[in-house]
Amino acid sequence: FKVTFAKDIVLLRSLGMYPVIVHGGGPEVTQAIKQYGLESKFIDGLRITDLSSLKISEMVLSGTVNKEIVAHINAQDGLGVGLSGKDGRLIQASKMNHPSADLGYVGEIDKVNPELIINLIENGYIPVISPIGMGLDGNTYNINADTAASHIAVALKAQKVIFLTDVKGILRDETLISELNKNETLDLIEKGIISGGMVPKVKGMLYALENGVKSVHIICGMDHHAVISELFTVKGTGTMIVN
Repeated sequence: FKVTFAKDIVLLRSLGMYPVIVHGGGPEVTQAIKQYGLESKFIDGLRITDLSSLKISEMVLSGTVNKEIVAHINAQDGLGVGLSGKDGRLIQASKMNHPSADLGYVGEIDKVNPELIINLIENGYIPVISPIGMGLDGNTYNINADTAASHIAVALKAQKVIFLTDVKGILRDETLISELNKNETLDLIEKGIISGGMVPKVKGMLYALENGVKSVHIICGMDHHAVISELFTVKGTGTMIVN
């Protein structure tokens, strides 16, 4: 599916759209942390990140995962360029304060400076961004990828944000919900139907909607050509949230 995803992105670019990829890499980070003999702890879907975990996270996200996506795009004749949120002060962050725990080097986004991305897009490149930000204090922060994607989309005044995940979309009683509005979505969070790691994803989606993005979609990245299906078919493949 990584190859078909890259094909889809290059196709969108050739059709005159301007795709920007923001990626996470949770499973790969967890695996690497384990290989170093450390363990991963999570609170509310967010990884507690001490200095050792931060260094491993940055190595995996800005290195391995980022360059793999770039390589797939370039293999399809696209012009992929890898960035982290540190480049060009792209993601300015500060320490996230959590009510019940110290999350360590987990960041909240204060500001996105989109000039570098715009520059790359205008010159024919497809930016691929890892969610590592930097504070005014010089510290590096690990940021939830869905949060990063939604803030970057808002800064770029994007029309759409598509979140790729490993489930079909938002489910109620194991049935896919094709379309929701903002209030229905908040209701599902309150009732606990949307829970766990899906909560930061959906909150990111709602943030994008509230700040000018027209529609947000959540689809299964494991389906071949899921991005194209979601954009160019009436029913789509996942869940779309609109205002």
